[in-house]
Amino acid sequence: MKALIGAMAAVFMASGANAQTMNAEQFHQRATALKKKGAMAIFSGGEIKALTNEGKAAAAKAREQRLAAVKAGQKPRYCPPEGKHSMDSNEFMNRLGVIPAAERARIDMTEAMTRILIQKFPCPAA
Repeated sequence: MKALIGAMAAVFMASGANAQTMNAEQFHQRATALKKKGAMAIFSGGEIKALTNEGKAAAAKAREQRLAAVKAGQKPRYCPPEGKHSMDSNEFMNRLGVIPAAERARIDMTEAMTRILIQKFPCPAA
């Protein structure tokens, strides 16, 4: 199960991401429901694929926005160290769950992902 939701949180996986289709609260509710299925989640291939694609799209867009800010000479919202990074499903869902539900309902997954990454990789104070 960790691998299934962990794939959704591959925060620096670029390429092949589809457009986002749900807000952060919808994603949270659907991922939570899937996680509650435990081992039976394996039979929810369509849902796993939808959530994985949504997570990848959000991660790619958040990364694009950070790189565009850096290229424009602006301070990025988050500052990951060099190299590859990952986040397991528990960490991702815990960090997503910290964002209040009413706020999650108003933001897309790119903004939610960016907020998660700000907490995980804060930029040094100027």
